[in-house]
Amino acid sequence: MNNELKIGWSEVSITPDQSISLAGQFFERISEYVETPITVTAMAVECGGEQMIICSADLCVASIALLNDIRQYLRKNYPQVPAEKVLVHATHSHTSHVYDRGSEVGCAELDILLRFMPEDMIYKPLSSSSDVMTPAEARVYLTEKIAQAAAEAWDNMKPAVYACGFGRAAVGQCRRVCYDDGSAKMWGDSNSPNFVALEGGNDSGIEILYTFDTEKNITGAVINVACPSQVVEHRSFVSSDYWGKVKMYLREKFGENLFVLGLCSAAGDQSPRDLIRWVNPDTPIDDPNIERNYYREKRADVSMFDIQGTYRIGRRIATEVIAAFDEIDEYFSEPVFIHETRKLNMPVRRVTIAEYDNAVKAIEDFVAANRGRKISFKDTAAMYVHSGTIERFEYQRLHEVYPIEVHFIRFGDIAFASSPFELFLDYGNQIRARSFAKQTFLIQLCCGADGYLPTEKAEKGSHYSAYVSTGITGHAGGEILVRETLEAINAMWKE
Repeated sequence: MNNELKIGWSEVSITPDQSISLAGQFFERISEYVETPITVTAMAVECGGEQMIICSADLCVASIALLNDIRQYLRKNYPQVPAEKVLVHATHSHTSHVYDRGSEVGCAELDILLRFMPEDMIYKPLSSSSDVMTPAEARVYLTEKIAQAAAEAWDNMKPAVYACGFGRAAVGQCRRVCYDDGSAKMWGDSNSPNFVALEGGNDSGIEILYTFDTEKNITGAVINVACPSQVVEHRSFVSSDYWGKVKMYLREKFGENLFVLGLCSAAGDQSPRDLIRWVNPDTPIDDPNIERNYYREKRADVSMFDIQGTYRIGRRIATEVIAAFDEIDEYFSEPVFIHETRKLNMPVRRVTIAEYDNAVKAIEDFVAANRGRKISFKDTAAMYVHSGTIERFEYQRLHEVYPIEVHFIRFGDIAFASSPFELFLDYGNQIRARSFAKQTFLIQLCCGADGYLPTEKAEKGSHYSAYVSTGITGHAGGEILVRETLEAINAMWKE
């Protein structure tokens, strides 16, 4: 068997040439301009008869429906590409495309809301305007572009070598605040006598994989960071957030032809903001969870709500990637390469009868109080938790488990492991600490978009990101995912 390592790269723009509806917030945003281009970057690898193609897109989520469309498109238009070996990951940007009803808060739950309220009350999204790309159009567009990137990377494969690196930079911070009554709140105010602690920690580690041609000229970098790309998540423009700035700084050092594959590690409870040294946005944002009634200015970061914050984080990451590059002393060309795909059945996190009854009552009370007026997008979004609770109650009548697709890869002494969740950091830490690999790259929101996977502590504290309606499974599923991931990875190191 030929053990020659081949690696290929591609970067394809997914920047729209018209306004789009922006995914990821509880209020509707239509893009006004492009702050930085958004892209999909693909890296294809083949060695010893095994393959993988990892696509990282500046998107909020990478749903299984989109993945299936991409694989089907590849089989039809690029039959040379092993479609089942393609992974699609979202950097979790909130300044990119809405491409299906499930990726826009306030749309996926309309079917349920229509049962409770007259149709003339339902908010009609601005995205229905003829000047705005529709979610259906965006899905077709993204399918073609991501498939193109995967195929180009595959066709661009050439003999290669690689090296490993590690860096450390403050990027992600825990975004859940705990109080002395046992409750927790995402974006909670820590300037309170009832504040006890942040619910979890953070991971400043940066896993790095560098690729080279056979003359040891650098061709690309894979960078795994435990933080979503959400500095400018509230803004009304198209943006690659901090990953675009990482690319900019690294290309200043290594040349414009460098490819950068940005991967978000387990970071469901992380954000770019320090909730202890709170810095207010420089310009207003439309999010009631961010209000600070007793704000006192701190000497800390620049605003991590504004464009300057993307530059600061981009520079931090790039500085570490460059420093680790300067320390490279070993190159590899014939790695052990194993790529395993598994289907796991995750236990569905159940809604109780009381929770269901409370959700129905909340919507009925809202309708009664607002009858006769057309509700806003915010009103619709406010009903998200309740309609999601009802949806889960109905789903669990027929489903005990929910199937997910996960990938486990050994590449030399490196492991890659995917999950379709916004995976809380504790699970990632458990996997990394017990993995037999020297480095473990964790890829969340990959090959699926199945919501948050909170810890048991978060479920008890409650609030958004730990509600039953914001993720298909709970901590019982998290324990299964950790166990299955470790079993799969560590089996690849057993003789």
